[in-house]
Amino acid sequence: MVQKEAFERLAEKNRKRILEINSAIWDYAEPGMKEFQSAAYYIRALREEGFEVEENVSGIPTAFVASWGSGKPVIGFLGEFDALPGLSQEAGCTTHKELTPGAYGQGCGHNSLGAGAAGAAMILRDYLKETGQAGTVRFYGCPGEEYGSGKVYMARDGRFDDLDACYTWHPDDINAVVGSSCLACLGVYFTFTGKTAHAAGCPHLGRSALDAAELMSVGCNYLREHIIPEARLHYAYHDAGGIAPNVVQDRVVVNYFVRAPKVRDMMDIYERVCDVARGAALMTGTKVEIHIYEGLSDYIPNQTLDGYVQQAFEALGAPAYDEQDERLAREIRETLSDADKADVFTKLHNMGLSRTELSPEDILCRKVLPYSFTENAVGGSTDVGDASYCAPTSQINAATMALGTACHSWQVTALGKTGVAEKATLTAAAVMAMGAALAMEAPGAFAKAKEEHRAATGGKYCCPIPAELKPNLG
Repeated sequence: MVQKEAFERLAEKNRKRILEINSAIWDYAEPGMKEFQSAAYYIRALREEGFEVEENVSGIPTAFVASWGSGKPVIGFLGEFDALPGLSQEAGCTTHKELTPGAYGQGCGHNSLGAGAAGAAMILRDYLKETGQAGTVRFYGCPGEEYGSGKVYMARDGRFDDLDACYTWHPDDINAVVGSSCLACLGVYFTFTGKTAHAAGCPHLGRSALDAAELMSVGCNYLREHIIPEARLHYAYHDAGGIAPNVVQDRVVVNYFVRAPKVRDMMDIYERVCDVARGAALMTGTKVEIHIYEGLSDYIPNQTLDGYVQQAFEALGAPAYDEQDERLAREIRETLSDADKADVFTKLHNMGLSRTELSPEDILCRKVLPYSFTENAVGGSTDVGDASYCAPTSQINAATMALGTACHSWQVTALGKTGVAEKATLTAAAVMAMGAALAMEAPGAFAKAKEEHRAATGGKYCCPIPAELKPNLG
């Protein structure tokens, strides 16, 4: 019988290794798909822990799969380790203070994410050793969640297909099992090509790529009224054609994100955006090339697996922060705006939870929130969605930051290797491992999870990126 004390003990046993990983990856803070030091550190550490490691997975030098054990069930834990540009920050500092101006920093907490997932793999390994149970434990080193979407290529290559269950987590300001989806997202370049001419002397001889791009923007702005309200269109000019206003611009590149709650809706909207681009090219006598460079599926929660993880989370409890953690988090929280602090209650609403679960006076989330499954797609996108189309997946949040803190901020980096993040990382590791163990020892749990998964996905993963697209290694 699964006992919480066993997982508390095994988390403590692996504490040193987990926190060493958390700290080291925070220090490396490398760009997506270029996490060479981080990947090498993980590979060395996991081999020392007795895992067999396959490197250079799916054509990505920093992607790897570490395995221990044999036979069924096959349990996977997803780890990430990339950082974000411009979020270098001194650890534990309560004011914005860059370590290196403009450098990368762990502003989304992926140092903790990977350390916690690797920790879960080590804890479950030890539990299987102690209990004599069969099973294969895997840790997936997934690069480029922020840029590059490593899991999409791994999913396309079938790397998650044989998993009985897949687990991951994300640093956040709450403690909860994620019962909501996220938005599928497609990244597309539209390149318009025209003809240069003197804009004063002979503008009639030119064909303006800039005009085409601007007409596309107008068309997409009108299109927004006629797509589902949950969808999103964002764009940015990557090349606006140059700085000379007296030249008709002959080449412009505009980058679009197309987002929707389901990947099928995203692809339908994408086709309509392409029609707008082609219409803009036709109106201006230019040509347009369309290039998908990135695509992510929506996340599919698995209520069966989530139930066991919720049981584990409630048994183990929220991270046990101390007075020093509370004091540091309070000072960090004072740097947030009132709107930032209030946003956590909007998030609770979107997750189908009551606003009364937390108080506006709370500094840290000291409770495990009740589980709520909702069809709502909470904002943002992640390549965890692609793994969730391949295998039943459960995901949790654990509070590595003060309430109201937004990811992709210096405040996240500042707390990333303090006691606040460390305690949450250890908690997340124990919860995921115990949740997996509970499912392993419940007759028929994985069969039920797979049946639910087939019903939600149609039993098939349709990768949103073209088959010929190679990983963008920068």
